[in-house]
Amino acid sequence: MIEADFPFLSFLIIVPLAGAILTGSIRNTDIAKHIAFYVAILTLLLSLFTLILFDPSYGEFQLVERYTWIPLLNIEYLVGVDGISILFLPMTALLTLMTMLAAWNSVSLLTRFHFALLLALEGVSFGIFCALDTVLFFLFWELTLPPFFFLIGLWGIGSHRRSAAMKYLLYMIAGGVPILLAFILLASNHAHHIDEMIPLGLSFSLPVLLNTPLPDNLQVIVFVLLLLGFAVKAPLVPLHTWMPTVAMEGPTHVVALLVGLKLGVYGILRFAMPLAPVAAADFSWLLSVIGAVTLIYAALIALQQTNLRRLLAYSSVSHVGLVIVGVASLTVQGLQGAIFQMINFTFMASALMLIAGFIHHRIGSTETIHLGGLSSVMPKLTFFYFLFALASIGLPGTSGFPAELLMIIGALNTHSILGFAALSGAILSAAYMLSYTRKAFLGPVTRSDIKQVFDLKPREIALLFIPGLLVLIFGLFPDYILNINQSASEAWLSRLTIQAP
Repeated sequence: MIEADFPFLSFLIIVPLAGAILTGSIRNTDIAKHIAFYVAILTLLLSLFTLILFDPSYGEFQLVERYTWIPLLNIEYLVGVDGISILFLPMTALLTLMTMLAAWNSVSLLTRFHFALLLALEGVSFGIFCALDTVLFFLFWELTLPPFFFLIGLWGIGSHRRSAAMKYLLYMIAGGVPILLAFILLASNHAHHIDEMIPLGLSFSLPVLLNTPLPDNLQVIVFVLLLLGFAVKAPLVPLHTWMPTVAMEGPTHVVALLVGLKLGVYGILRFAMPLAPVAAADFSWLLSVIGAVTLIYAALIALQQTNLRRLLAYSSVSHVGLVIVGVASLTVQGLQGAIFQMINFTFMASALMLIAGFIHHRIGSTETIHLGGLSSVMPKLTFFYFLFALASIGLPGTSGFPAELLMIIGALNTHSILGFAALSGAILSAAYMLSYTRKAFLGPVTRSDIKQVFDLKPREIALLFIPGLLVLIFGLFPDYILNINQSASEAWLSRLTIQAP
């Protein structure tokens, strides 16, 4: 590990949290909104500066900060990043800025509280990506629940938004129980390994736990517990039902955060598989089956949808299944493709959900029966929709293509059936996206209210321009992403192959 000379990561976590407090305390709504906006811009710049400081050739943790937190239980404030986590920092900052711009004029109730919650959510999300102590990680993990609960319940666009918020909260609380239990088992195993009494021998440090031998029977228990807990938030079938509910009832810019920040998949990558490498390798076939079932099942359900928000929710679930297939292949190509696709989520899937919000705000619906011929009255929106939709189905030249190609290659290298499942998912993805596009955007305008809608405003074009540019840049020059996480991916994979040949 490389220690940090300056607490860059702590500063990155604290700035949006402090901005949230400041935003909520300002009485003037306009001033509060502008403060939140400028804090979000500052956070994005800080995250980019952190990326500049990062050395991609080093596969271990960097910019590490360590402070004693709860000495009685050996719990530390321990943060750091590696090639797997570093890119999620600027992407999270960009996504937060996009959601703020999307909500700029659409939120009139408790506006200061709303923007403060967005900043608070950004800060704790940074904490999740940086935490190297399992208790610290769990703290940030649970702190994401209150912002999402209030954002969905107070500003949702559906009549059942409060029940949707409660459903989300209960699912996440239930998923947190096995995660905490697994972390306690790992800490207790460390005490047993060094032959120390509890609590003196406890350790919650991820670097320490990675180098602490874990008995095979305990590995199975820890792996299953962590996989179960993180699968809820990923989400994976059959624990996915909260996603379409929230997509229909919650505000679209908040749903964009949910589909963009794949915290559950990150938890599987960061904790579930490296901490139980033998079990992860032994049960990689089961993980592949879960991923393939999620991929195909969600895609088939998406094929039947007539509402864009629900379609994008199932599309997000299906893409998560493909990411799990890539991870379970236990190949460098599959792993790098999975990380690439997770980064794509933060600007590709979220941008599509924001576009769905723009349509709903203008027309009051995203059902195909209420649409038709949008391309003739909203050409600017249609351009961005097509760009992100084509990236979603993996068109060459967009960022979705290298990510999907790497995952499919990784799956084919592991098992041909797994590769064919990944290819089938890609075909189904194109089918449901193009089917909805034909019905909603093409053809003649048949409704009089469609003729009256206005195209994207300059603010909306600005928030879609940067992710659209990234789709093209990362599609044409994927090495910008792959070079950053290559060393970390090889180190991650070597741990599993060495411990479980």
